[in-house]
Amino acid sequence: MILYQLLCHKGHDFEAWFCDSGTYDQQVVAGDVACPFCGTSVVTKAPMAPHVATGRGKGRKRSGAEKRAQQVAENILDAVDGNSRKIEENCEFVGDEFAEEAKRIHYGESEERGIYGGATDEEAEELDDEGIEYIRFPFIRRRDG
Repeated sequence: MILYQLLCHKGHDFEAWFCDSGTYDQQVVAGDVACPFCGTSVVTKAPMAPHVATGRGKGRKRSGAEKRAQQVAENILDAVDGNSRKIEENCEFVGDEFAEEAKRIHYGESEERGIYGGATDEEAEELDDEGIEYIRFPFIRRRDG
């Protein structure tokens, strides 16, 4: 994998990973690489030394960017874990009956309360079609170690 520093024609710089330089070339020509700030697909490589991930980095010293990326990932996982706990403490688990119970609450057939559980993509689409608001949230339990 290669990490390229990219620059759009409007002056925004950003990073993107590619399998190799050929993949980068193919995706840019196809218009598949877009600036995350303005959406333009007119991008070029910014002057830099590409970062090549070899997967053999065990025991080597991590760069400042790698340390920062690790910290950001840890912060995201901590936030997800904290929100998961709050949901579990304040809402009722309804399991695979989430979509049906959400409908009953929406139509006044069941007591209004916070619930959580699982729903298939099809069930989520039905909730959308019926105008029932919900949030998809990843429940991730961290294992420290």
